[in-house]
Amino acid sequence: MSSSHRPHEAADDPLEDEDAMLDPAEAAEEIPEDPDHPMESASDEGEESDQEIQLQNDSTAHFDLHKDSIFCISQHPIHPNIVATGGGDDTAYIFDSTPPDPPLLPTSYESNPQPAAERGSLKALAKLEGHTDSVNAVTFTIPRGEYVLSAGLDGRLRAYRDSSRSSDGTSWTFVAEVQEVQEISWVIPCPHPSYPNTVALGASDGSVWVYTVNAEEKGSELGIVQAFYLHTESCTAGSWTPDGKTLATVSEDGSLYGWDVFGEASAAGIAGEGGGQSVVALTGEDQRFAVEGGLYSVAVSPSGAFVVVGGAGGNIKVVGLPRIGSDPLSATAGAKGGGAKNKAGGGKKAGGQAASASGIGQAGQILASLQAQSDGIESLAFSQPPLTLLAAGSVDGSIALFDTAHRFAVRRHIRDAHEDFAVVKLEFVSEASTGGWLLTSAGMDGVVRRWDTRGGTAAAGQGLVGEWKGHKGDGEGGGVLGFVQGGGDERIVTAGDDGVALVFSSQVA
Repeated sequence: MSSSHRPHEAADDPLEDEDAMLDPAEAAEEIPEDPDHPMESASDEGEESDQEIQLQNDSTAHFDLHKDSIFCISQHPIHPNIVATGGGDDTAYIFDSTPPDPPLLPTSYESNPQPAAERGSLKALAKLEGHTDSVNAVTFTIPRGEYVLSAGLDGRLRAYRDSSRSSDGTSWTFVAEVQEVQEISWVIPCPHPSYPNTVALGASDGSVWVYTVNAEEKGSELGIVQAFYLHTESCTAGSWTPDGKTLATVSEDGSLYGWDVFGEASAAGIAGEGGGQSVVALTGEDQRFAVEGGLYSVAVSPSGAFVVVGGAGGNIKVVGLPRIGSDPLSATAGAKGGGAKNKAGGGKKAGGQAASASGIGQAGQILASLQAQSDGIESLAFSQPPLTLLAAGSVDGSIALFDTAHRFAVRRHIRDAHEDFAVVKLEFVSEASTGGWLLTSAGMDGVVRRWDTRGGTAAAGQGLVGEWKGHKGDGEGGGVLGFVQGGGDERIVTAGDDGVALVFSSQVA
């Protein structure tokens, strides 16, 4: 393509060149140079960029031996300072999250002060290898944390035994491995007192498996208790009733099943469905229960009287569970569930229909349909009695608090809890000294926050009482993918998408 500007033709005419010369009298006013004005340089721009990417780090310790994202985290039930993590580097680690002791005196008191040394990583107590793909689930068994299990996208379930002399979680030995599925989505421990060291897992093919670990059973250290196959797509989350008698699981196909794992419902004369395997069975074929886009989170109330499931589009369903051979505490609170990551979904106008909690004993009945948030429900958590709150964390970055004792009314909707980033996990602080009203949340913005859930929508600052930063976040691949909390000195330990686990001091006020 030719240019409209032809410089060579203009240069051939000397007269035009003379006319084009600028007369000194026609020159504009010359601006004098300011000797005090600093010149911009590339180094200045670099310094400005460095200031922009500086991170606030509120952590007191960190663990950075993972070479990829940390997808999962678990806390020892007896020694809460002992933490296990699993990541995208096909490896799990166990480490002591206790921060190092601070210096006795501040630097200003030292006779020969030295520059502060860079803080080193916490040391690993054990490196758990053997997986050939990402470790995306890890758990200690209960009640005493005798075993730790890692599960991965390679379909392997690997068990290790606490081999320390004092059973303090400082030394671990490989026990056994099984591989029955292509990918494992989640693993959670069973709280049934008669079946210690038992875990349940959900797989990408929709199957659900229950194993008991016993290192003394040579050749069958990981024994299959049950296997269920009614989900038709990936099983995304699971939660036990507090007594460990029923296991509730959900799937991408939009189904919910309550499994009679140990046959106690059948023995009590409670009729099962699906060949007696489940005491509750709901699928998308029931239009009242249908959630387009699937279900991705589940939690059971502390009484075990009902289960809550969350799915795409901010949809939440509440379903009654059977009461098996025990007197319920109350129909108004609950236990946490474990699960896989949610999918984003479309949204509808907030609202829904709810049934009274007085009918909560209606096993298999849909007791409430809720929708206060616009995107998928990633996490569900219940407060402990006497409080009656259900917290729901959404991909839209919001947290909704429902009162289960008053027709599941919305008590507070914290719309910008984690700005526009997904809320990954919610958990109420269990320490009795807090009264049970403190809620901890973590999101893909890389921030951990704590909320006072007392009061209604007019609570000051939406109830925010604490905030801890240190992960990259803000869409830069540094969100928080999980956390554990508690222990004698009150700390929060995170699983970071940036491959780092941070330890925050979180003294309960």
